Amino acid sequence: MTKKILLGVFILWIFSGQINQIKAQDVADLTSGDTVTITLDEAIQIALVNNHLLRKGLLDLDRAEAQIREAWGSVYPQVNASGSYTRNLRTPNPFAGSDAGGLFESFGAVDWLAFNEQARTDGDPNTNPITFDEYLDRQRQGYEDAGIAPPGSDGSNPFAVENQFEFGLSITQAIYNGAAFSAIKASQQFRELSQDQVQADRQQVVQEVKNSFYSALLAKEQVEVLRSSVERLRVTVEETRRSVEAGVLSRYDRVSAEVELVNLETNLIEAENQAELAAKNLALQLGIPTQKEINLRGKLEFNESMQPDVADKEIAYEIALQQRPDIKQTASLLELRSIEGEVTKSRYFPTVNAFANFAYIGSVPSNRTAISPVEGQEFAFTASDRSFFDDSYWNEAVSVGLRMNWNIFNGFQTRMQVQQNKIDIKQAEIDREFQMNAVYLEIDQTLKNLETSLKRIRSQERNLEQAELNYEFALKRLQEGAGTALQERQASSLLDQSKLNYLSAVYDYLTALSQYEKSIGKQVLDAQ
Repeated sequence: MTKKILLGVFILWIFSGQINQIKAQDVADLTSGDTVTITLDEAIQIALVNNHLLRKGLLDLDRAEAQIREAWGSVYPQVNASGSYTRNLRTPNPFAGSDAGGLFESFGAVDWLAFNEQARTDGDPNTNPITFDEYLDRQRQGYEDAGIAPPGSDGSNPFAVENQFEFGLSITQAIYNGAAFSAIKASQQFRELSQDQVQADRQQVVQEVKNSFYSALLAKEQVEVLRSSVERLRVTVEETRRSVEAGVLSRYDRVSAEVELVNLETNLIEAENQAELAAKNLALQLGIPTQKEINLRGKLEFNESMQPDVADKEIAYEIALQQRPDIKQTASLLELRSIEGEVTKSRYFPTVNAFANFAYIGSVPSNRTAISPVEGQEFAFTASDRSFFDDSYWNEAVSVGLRMNWNIFNGFQTRMQVQQNKIDIKQAEIDREFQMNAVYLEIDQTLKNLETSLKRIRSQERNLEQAELNYEFALKRLQEGAGTALQERQASSLLDQSKLNYLSAVYDYLTALSQYEKSIGKQVLDAQ
């Protein structure tokens, strides 16, 4: 059995290239004119390039690729920049309501004590210690002589800084994050699901294009049959008219033939409309404007090369298990459910991140005047303006570290979510089991449909030969005067019905073959 399966797979691989590939540029050339003349293989390749469903599916594949890159982004370094500016309109005294303010008021006394100590120890008889009030008066006079307002003379808050700036850069790197790593696996699995879906869509489109092409071809062949019948009946009506004029046939025979001709011409008009609609439906499947006229190259006929590549049910089933994209999707879905379980279980573990922060902080007052004593002169001062970006106003801050976050208890939510993941996996396994049985049944049914349609073709081939022979006899008898026009018309009608039945049988066989190829997952070649 194993050797038979391998042989079947090899045979299917050989015949999977029966559709000749054409390039996308060739597709554009084929569909450039107002009239599009195509074969079945060309119609399939045009659909693989232009079909709306496939074009949307390729966009879903691009979306899956973007989701993978997005998932990887969660484990890349995260860099954030920030900036702020604050204008302090009014700043409260931080020492209001406490005795700490007296400490700062005593700073002036400290300066006075330092001055007196220097005067006492400098060895100069001209410098003597002075009182605190005199010290303050002389200091105030020095400020006035320099044209400088004494600090705090305006009653402003000495701790207030009007302009505050902060510019920061933060870098975070994930060291361990189980959910993020599992999310990457999940996104990659989702891409495989999308790829399988694209392949499933391709097979679906190929089947629909084949069915639409066969339907359009059947409608076209039916028109040809009816048109041929109308032409034969017109000849018969003319011969009947001459026979009536010669007195050989009655007027009833002529009227009957004319009524039958009108009815047949009406059927022909309806068939032509159906053929046009079938061609437009094919154009819709091919993704080309329905305003274009579609001409089909090919005939609806059966030959032995149309037999399925693998007709053994067991081998076909094994091939389907290996090639059908929906089966691969089910396996990928099971894997995705397992990954979702890993994501949920990762919540039992902590997340660890490394971080580095850099900040550039500025506290810039509106009044940037700096007062400094004049060297070598007592109670003499000078003032200078500092720039906005003076180093005394701006400072850097740098920090690095590790950050861990671990949820110890969340009310058993994670445990229940893990349980739900297990249920999802069991449901997916049940779906896979049902799918396996459904695939086997589908293959069995399609093979039986093929067998039934083939029997009908064999039967209709023999019946068509009999109908053609019967019509030849009726026509010859009519020409020899041994038969009637009614007999000829009946034989012609039987011939037309036999042709239509044969075409219907071939159509059913070809659509069944298309369904069979889809049921075993026959590969579809890419358009280049």
